[in-house]
Amino acid sequence: MLSANISVKDWQAKYANNLHERLLHFSVITIEFLGTLPHQREYEVLRSQLAKSATSIGANYEESQYATYREFIAKLRIVMREAVETQYWLKIINTMQIGDSTKRTWLVTEISEIVKMFGAILSKLKGD
Repeated sequence: MLSANISVKDWQAKYANNLHERLLHFSVITIEFLGTLPHQREYEVLRSQLAKSATSIGANYEESQYATYREFIAKLRIVMREAVETQYWLKIINTMQIGDSTKRTWLVTEISEIVKMFGAILSKLKGD
């Protein structure tokens, strides 16, 4: 299970086609995962940076929905930068093999998908 309320299979059925919900759920799972990291001082930077970048993805995407076209593109670029940063922090954590392995594996896979999605969206928008 990813969280107390939803399994991977249930999550895919419920959120895979709704980007708003998908990004919100990604943030929630990330926050839950951070609680499973070791509580030693040297891991605080990982906890802090991952929390900021992961939750920023959804927040900036939400803001983009109420922006002018030019602002929309700028917000999506921020989303992409935050997603790539999140991917970096998760790579470090995954390399170290720390935290809940089920959530970690899911987060690594999901952020890869998020980066691909926003990369494709931005690529299409550049063609406009």
